Amino acid sequence: MFCYQCQETAKNSGCTIKGVCGKSADVANLQDLLVYLCKGISHFSVRLREMGVESAEVNKFVTDSLFMTITNANFDRERFVTRVNQAIDLRDSVRDLFISKGGKIDEITFEGAYWSSRDVSVMEQKATEVGVLSTENEDVRSLRELTIYGLKGVAAYAEHAFNLGHEQADIYSFMQKALVDTTDDSLSADQLTALVLETGAHGVKVMALLDKANTSAYGNPEITKVNLGVRNNPAILISGHDLKDMEELLKQTEGTGVDVYTHSEMLPANYYPAFKKYSQFVGNYGSSWWRQTQDFETFNGPVLFTTNCIVPPKSTATYSDRIYTTGASGFPGFIHIKDRKDGKTKDFSAIIEHARRCASPTEIETGEIIGGFAHAQVFALADKIVDAVKSGAIRKFFVMAGCDGRMKDRNYYTEFAEALPKDTVILTAGCAKYRYNKLPLGDIGGIPRVLDAGQCNDSYSLAVIALKLKEIFNANDINELPIAYNIAWYEQKAVIVLLALLSLGVKNIHLGPTLPAFLSPNVAEVLVKNFGIAGIKSVDEDMKLFLG
Repeated sequence: MFCYQCQETAKNSGCTIKGVCGKSADVANLQDLLVYLCKGISHFSVRLREMGVESAEVNKFVTDSLFMTITNANFDRERFVTRVNQAIDLRDSVRDLFISKGGKIDEITFEGAYWSSRDVSVMEQKATEVGVLSTENEDVRSLRELTIYGLKGVAAYAEHAFNLGHEQADIYSFMQKALVDTTDDSLSADQLTALVLETGAHGVKVMALLDKANTSAYGNPEITKVNLGVRNNPAILISGHDLKDMEELLKQTEGTGVDVYTHSEMLPANYYPAFKKYSQFVGNYGSSWWRQTQDFETFNGPVLFTTNCIVPPKSTATYSDRIYTTGASGFPGFIHIKDRKDGKTKDFSAIIEHARRCASPTEIETGEIIGGFAHAQVFALADKIVDAVKSGAIRKFFVMAGCDGRMKDRNYYTEFAEALPKDTVILTAGCAKYRYNKLPLGDIGGIPRVLDAGQCNDSYSLAVIALKLKEIFNANDINELPIAYNIAWYEQKAVIVLLALLSLGVKNIHLGPTLPAFLSPNVAEVLVKNFGIAGIKSVDEDMKLFLG
């Protein structure tokens, strides 16, 4: 195997034996084969679209397949073998349709448009040949993978929007065209760089689409104090990002005596008005995704993963038989709850009945944390915020969005937040907030010094807020605002957030705790030269740089 799509990749170079995430080599390779076949499907889909033929089946399959390959989402080998077989079937179907429409088959030379085998051993052999390293030129490989990882982020957000009945044809069209472009050896480095930025622009589009889907279904997030304590009832802990799953679980647990708590990236569900009517929705339990090996032990009840991030349980774990997955997520031995069909809801009865047999959660903390500062809520506070900036009460905003992770060097973000002067405000979204959202950082004239917009996809809110401030302060350039960007990354949804910010013209973003291994020296130099991308140093050095 060779995988370097996440920040924790071995030696910041690449995982070659087993993923640091816990992904086995065979699963990693089958994921590469699935992406390869999605490129083949896209070759025909792009040409069919030019003929006026749009395939909802292709759009959904490619989107969901890319999402399945995101870091920490799915570790289930059998699911990928099944998915590869489905990809071959779909690819052959769209190829036959293309031919029937008069398409010239000899114009498509990409091997993934034709390769087939139902023999699992042949699949696994082929999978070792079509991965990242099949592109020999380091810079071309870097730009292609940067695009593909951005597309995986787009796919994740598009899937969530789809679940709420929101789609956008040009997003699907771009995803498939971009996959095809990553197979085109004639494209220059400049053209591939343009493709990367175009991916970022579609990142903005898909985050706007998901924001519309979430807020139209559940209302605009509002300032909320989230309970961290527990009650004496059996309960379900829900993790991941999918709010449709959250809604259906709450509806099905109503009146059952089973409580519901959020974990990690599902925390922002507490901010939506539509969910507050459920008396069994208690609050948040535990901390960031990588702490699940401790949090799940003490929770005592079953856990539902709606998306990533799964950490493979230790052999000594007592909770392995209490884990359920759904959607793109999966792990060998975990019970998987099937997708919706024919407009019906998912059936969560099994996990609810399981919860009834379990003890109530063990309390690990008490108190509250505050969040809900998405763009609509911040706009409601705009006058107060603008006055604070003009008076000097707020000197600078620090966007500290992105991902958390288990490595010790991420303590930097806690120390950085603690070291920030009291006249600065942190704007955050994503699980990076767990590094500082429980610190006693206080407020500035009633404005909390940590404004949490929500999940990683809610980084869109931070971009909208920045653009609104640009308008309010009559700035000519978004980079003239008193906003600094010190972002932590881990996986592909963070990649699309970064590309989205670049497409909006944001410069001088600091990215850590390490720069991506998939950036070749030449590609990294281009990003530094054109966009001011930089890594992080020590807290003291960076504090002087940002506040100098």
